[in-house]
Amino acid sequence: MSRVLIVEDEEAIAEIEKDYLELSDFEVVIKSDGTQGLATALNEDFDIMILDVMLPGTDGYEICRQVREVKNTPIIMVSAKKEDIDKIRGLGVGADDYMTKPFSPSELVARVKAHLARYERLVSSAKQENDVIEIRGIKIDKTARRVFVNGEEKVFTTKEFDLLTFLAEHPNHVFTKDELFKEIWDMDSIGDIATVTVHIKKIREKIEYDTSKPQYIETIWGVGYRFKM
Repeated sequence: MSRVLIVEDEEAIAEIEKDYLELSDFEVVIKSDGTQGLATALNEDFDIMILDVMLPGTDGYEICRQVREVKNTPIIMVSAKKEDIDKIRGLGVGADDYMTKPFSPSELVARVKAHLARYERLVSSAKQENDVIEIRGIKIDKTARRVFVNGEEKVFTTKEFDLLTFLAEHPNHVFTKDELFKEIWDMDSIGDIATVTVHIKKIREKIEYDTSKPQYIETIWGVGYRFKM
């Protein structure tokens, strides 16, 4: 359930707003004093805030300004002031919307829902999870280019990382040394397939418990290498 903070000194208006919001399944907290409203806004978590401009103690502009310094919570400011300069000031201190009294409670609910939906889309788009491969204790974070073995980070060179990642992305597939060289170094081996052997050895030293009995990267004699699932 989304939480809404209303900071409004006119009790009748605050209660009407609260009733309409609760009918739409919002949890509502009301504060009638600006100073208390500011403390509540800073110390508790809300999904959206509705701030009156003219308040005893701390006005809505100052509440908005201080909240915006530490939180991205959507803020709707409401006021009887109809001048453009007041609206500009409210938006200038970080408000997302400005409504002029009197207004329909149903319109307020509609705007609350619209701002919450927009905020949720922005948050979800910002939460792009890293591309991670996890196989039997090995975690390869492709986005951050980091490798962890049983929780311990191991340092890999660029080509070591690329080679390990490629093999892990194609488990149980046997690749020749020529194929691996061409894939990772982006060129034909020209007789330099020993480079692959050296890199496999270094990778094993970092991920295998016993390099003489590899559990991850197998040597397929006479062919090449395979990453075991």
